[in-house]
Amino acid sequence: MMKLFLEAKHWQIFTLMVGVPFLFQIITIVYVIVTNSPLFAFSTFPIFMLLYVSIFFGWFWSIGVGLHKFLPENHSLKLKKFKIFFFIPLFYFTFLMFSMMSFGIFSDFPPSNEIFGISFAIIIPLHLFSMFCMFYMLYFCSKTIKSIELNKQVEFSDYVGEFFLLWFYIIGIWILQPKINKIYSEKIIGSPNIELET
Repeated sequence: MMKLFLEAKHWQIFTLMVGVPFLFQIITIVYVIVTNSPLFAFSTFPIFMLLYVSIFFGWFWSIGVGLHKFLPENHSLKLKKFKIFFFIPLFYFTFLMFSMMSFGIFSDFPPSNEIFGISFAIIIPLHLFSMFCMFYMLYFCSKTIKSIELNKQVEFSDYVGEFFLLWFYIIGIWILQPKINKIYSEKIIGSPNIELET
């Protein structure tokens, strides 16, 4: 799976991460308008989010884990730490979406004050920590790309561009994915026996 993301063209990644979710939303809106069933939008929202999250996190995993072996020697990026911070928001978002589908949080909209209060108390701290983990992922992946590109230890000033391109990925995909393609193809050709970690 990582190989597919690392070899994919920028327009293919854009289609998966932006085009497919956007099309899903359009279909949902049209269905709601035609059938006059606003609750349908709430019931399909978790499915939409799971689709989006799986593609979004798959791309970041491919960058962080798939390119890690190509980092220069004596780098400071710890793969185990990245994986921990990667799975925390992934599990959080997945749990949140499955909870919505399983317990019908949106089946009776708006939710009762009790359900809203409990959800708020649990979700807000987890959401804030997940945001921190997401920023760490941006840091790790942007530094990985630039470190391999320059083949040296880099400072934030060196990879600040990559950091914001990953943050605003709708634009960044078109600039970063060709770099990722080039890094991957050059490293694989130079080291054909390297196997990607799953």
